[in-house]
Amino acid sequence: MVTMLLDIMGIGVIVPVLPSLVGEFTANREMQSYWYGGLLAAFGLMNFLASPLLGALSDRFGRRPVLLLSTFGLGLDFVLQALSPTLAWLLLARLIGGVTSASFTISSAYVADVTPPEGRSRGFGMLGAMFGVGFIVGPMVGGLLGAHDIRLPFYVSGALCVLNCLYGYFILPESHPKEKRTPIELRKLNPFAALGALRSAPGVGSLVLVFALTTFAQLVLQATWVLFTTFRFAWGPAQNGIALFAVGICAVIVQGGLLGRLVRRYGEARVAIGGLASGTVAYILYGLAPQGWMLVAIIYCNFLSFAVAPALQGLVSKSFEASEQGYIMGSLSAISSMIMVVTPLVGTGLLGTVSHLPPHDWRVGITFFLCSALQGAALLIAWQRLRGAVSALPARG
Repeated sequence: MVTMLLDIMGIGVIVPVLPSLVGEFTANREMQSYWYGGLLAAFGLMNFLASPLLGALSDRFGRRPVLLLSTFGLGLDFVLQALSPTLAWLLLARLIGGVTSASFTISSAYVADVTPPEGRSRGFGMLGAMFGVGFIVGPMVGGLLGAHDIRLPFYVSGALCVLNCLYGYFILPESHPKEKRTPIELRKLNPFAALGALRSAPGVGSLVLVFALTTFAQLVLQATWVLFTTFRFAWGPAQNGIALFAVGICAVIVQGGLLGRLVRRYGEARVAIGGLASGTVAYILYGLAPQGWMLVAIIYCNFLSFAVAPALQGLVSKSFEASEQGYIMGSLSAISSMIMVVTPLVGTGLLGTVSHLPPHDWRVGITFFLCSALQGAALLIAWQRLRGAVSALPARG
């Protein structure tokens, strides 16, 4: 949890300022959108190629050394971005960060190592809560620092990675005992083969599709949020930091406090379907909101959507053996990374096409309408796959 918290704080610090840094090297909003999308896509591509390998390495050598490698690479990424004199330099930094950024993959496997199957959704939710805490602190700090010096947040993120490396080296215990470690198979190094592994358990394929559609929508939102609020509401780093602070608060409340109770009372299937339905509506409201404060209100009203990802992870994890958890979590991460290659190009490309419109033209929200359609498709598939579980499981008080 501490490792994840420090990583997400570092990432959160740069979220409000990275688009502005890209804007220093571009001539107009359209080019800023395209280049920002390209940098995110480059990160996602390298993460997609590397995630199954890093997951397999953690199954073979343990979680701790791979977490240390990941943290070091992420810190190098931040420092290079802080020093970047050109867009090419920024691109190199993002490629390095994408190769080594496996903290969530390995942390998910760590949770699977130390929790029983029935407690894994709550464990994954606690990881999500650390994500939320990191986004309570990180974007707020990044926004305030970025208002004074656009590059200062990147140095702060690098320092957090140094702290994380020290914590991991001196304190973090190993969770994956030697007797459960498995040799690396060449097929596991192929990210496309890793995706196929998720289909080996009966019924998992449709859950993975739901996970993919939901992830696609979420990553489109993440790729375009700061640019959208800049275009529509003329927000700067400070305002975006406050909005992301709200995201973090909601994530902590739901994933760190409510998720365990929700799963015990309603079951993972009901929680996932309810969150998908809530998100489908919320994306439309984001795109139509005429005033910035409304976005924060929608975030809190959409609290149940923060439970979807850990509920789906829990359902998938239960279908595989303990010795495969690193590989399986790496495979889920590979899906996210593969989608991360496409979503920035799709999201920022769409936003670039409407960047010339007046700020309050409803078409400026086009990316959120796409997200709603994707989330709606995920909801229909989840209902078809899980409705038996929903109807069979009585709600418990």
